[in-house]
Amino acid sequence: MKDIKITKNEEGQRLDRFLKKYLNKANSSFIHKMIRKKNIELNNKKAKPEVILKEGDSVQLYLSDETISKFREKKKLSPSDIHFSVIYEDDNLLIVNKPVGLSTQPDKTGIRNLVDQIKVYLDAKEENISFTFKPAVCNRLDKNTSGLIIAAKNYETLKQTNRAIRERNIKKYYMAKVHGIVAKDLELRDYIIKKENKNMVKVIKEYKENAKTAVTYAKPLKREGNYTWLEIEIETGRAHQIRAHLASIGHPIVGDKKYGKKDREKYQLLHAYKLILGGYEGELSYLNSMEIIAGISERKILGEDL
Repeated sequence: MKDIKITKNEEGQRLDRFLKKYLNKANSSFIHKMIRKKNIELNNKKAKPEVILKEGDSVQLYLSDETISKFREKKKLSPSDIHFSVIYEDDNLLIVNKPVGLSTQPDKTGIRNLVDQIKVYLDAKEENISFTFKPAVCNRLDKNTSGLIIAAKNYETLKQTNRAIRERNIKKYYMAKVHGIVAKDLELRDYIIKKENKNMVKVIKEYKENAKTAVTYAKPLKREGNYTWLEIEIETGRAHQIRAHLASIGHPIVGDKKYGKKDREKYQLLHAYKLILGGYEGELSYLNSMEIIAGISERKILGEDL
């Protein structure tokens, strides 16, 4: 007998639809037959297929292990499916190091992205057995920016993480190599506006309609000839903010083909290397003040370093 506990992730759906996701190789007629014959019960009682599940319910499968295995596809993890590295993981949160060249979200190319890969990773570990809550990323990076991405494993973690980011309780730090010498700390406060018909933005000093505030802090770490390594913190998270902001003051990121200069570097040297977590409440408060680091030495390039 298999007893499945219903959590907040599974509540609100019909019993038969939940079972169709759990026994993902079984057809609907088999599931309805098992419910009718009381081989599947809800809270140790006969139930109707259309009953809505609630948090705290339990579903009993009075089926043999062989039958469950027959109707439940077991996913195997292939190294070729995963291009990220895991930096931190617990029952609620997964923090990964995304390589250069991997899109965070689905795009028009149809190529498997980070969100897809995280789902494959968790399915293979059977940590997403509800097939109801899809693991969700809470922050994004450009395709050619590497570094730390936070993924939530359940709805409560997703809700609290998104709120913490929105209220700026999660601090995000980047490292970048830029053209020119930066001798002092920088505080850049401007506006960013999208360029028409182009996947680019423009930094402007005065507010215009549809412009958004952009605040970027940069601290010089070390000099390499006519280049400077910077630690960067952003107060606002606008598209292409770091790249456009640094280029606007004459310090474009090395390897940035869109906002930068022609140089030998194939990919932009921008890496999200540190997170300091905060703003969590209740059972998730253990995450507060946790510092997660994946240094520039851990920067990966899809197809080259993995």
